[in-house]
Amino acid sequence: MLTDKKILSEKVYEAVNRAEITDIHTHIYPTDFGGLLLWGIDELLTYHYLIVEYFRYSNMKYENFFKLSKNEQANLIWQKLFVENSPVSEAQRGVLTVLDKLGLDVSSRDLGEFRRHFASLDLDEYVTKVFETAGVKEVVMTNDPFDPEERVVWEKESNKDKRFKSALRLDVLLNTYEQAYLKLNELGYTVGYDLDMETQDEIKRFLREQINKMKPLYLAVSLPPDFMVPEASHRSKIIEQCILPICREFSIPLAMMIGVDKLVNFKLGVGGDAVKKADIGAVEYLCKSYPDNKLMVTMLSKENQHELCVMARKFRNLLIFGCWWFLNNPSIVEEMTRMRMELLGLSFVPQHSDARVLDQLIYKWTHSRKIIAKVLIQKYCDILDSGWAVTETEIERDVENLFSNNFWKFINQD
Repeated sequence: MLTDKKILSEKVYEAVNRAEITDIHTHIYPTDFGGLLLWGIDELLTYHYLIVEYFRYSNMKYENFFKLSKNEQANLIWQKLFVENSPVSEAQRGVLTVLDKLGLDVSSRDLGEFRRHFASLDLDEYVTKVFETAGVKEVVMTNDPFDPEERVVWEKESNKDKRFKSALRLDVLLNTYEQAYLKLNELGYTVGYDLDMETQDEIKRFLREQINKMKPLYLAVSLPPDFMVPEASHRSKIIEQCILPICREFSIPLAMMIGVDKLVNFKLGVGGDAVKKADIGAVEYLCKSYPDNKLMVTMLSKENQHELCVMARKFRNLLIFGCWWFLNNPSIVEEMTRMRMELLGLSFVPQHSDARVLDQLIYKWTHSRKIIAKVLIQKYCDILDSGWAVTETEIERDVENLFSNNFWKFINQD
């Protein structure tokens, strides 16, 4: 039994740093997916988080910036965000963490040398190195069946790298049905705009075929703040009449990421999205009305987090996961993780990387491990003060559950 708080803290940090992570939501791909796999210093620097931050300091016209090559964009961002201003934001710090963990001399500020290093790498070997450095054993991709570039891979080769699991993304189908039904017709599915029974059957046929092809661990969709079920919309009807029945048929969860306010500033492209508080009523309705469906939920607004935790206390078919997007800042991650432990114990998934660039796995998990360990130590110390003691074996169990097993148990439960 561990009763000394200093020793206990050391054991927690050791267990957390050894943990092999299942990263349950990313936007990265294996090398077989060609150009869909983003990696390297220029991709890190031109990540949309940093592009947005660049424009906090620059009066350059958006359209002029986006006409530049990626290399030229990266030069501007490096100069403005790392040379002319100290890189203290989480996205800026993330780049430094990646370079440092790869053994590069961050203090040199030599962008040319960083580029030469990445240019010398073998990509297959580098993927393995990133996984090892981040302590990640497997990731879940985001797989869009309407993306022509990705569809070619699934039709010809499929995914050969078993470290990369799939998740079937439904954004096009659910959020832009007026375009999706036309694409489905082009792909050979007889669907109409009015969602009659034949159309519903064809949508379900489409989903079955994609599931059989991709073998996704879950179906996923990013949803706006005004998302509501039930309501008189294509999205609501497709969810209830098509998505949820298919999820039950295959016994896989529906993952909903709720709260993104799309293209508030369309001139920033993918960086132009914002956040608003969403209505938790949609989650309550789905959990209550469909108890045989497994639902995974993360919400983008900080103001939604307490409501979501309380909802998870009421419905065991709901799994909360991650600190998504604008919430992935240390102060907020710590607050959310502490609140979740206080309300849910250890029955949640504390983090996912949401990485869009391979290298980001390194900084996302380096930063998150420290915060999760800190909160876990605080909670262990609280129960030590009550006379309880924990063992090293129990710490290992708890850490493995948080970083991997909670997700797999939820996925595999009957």
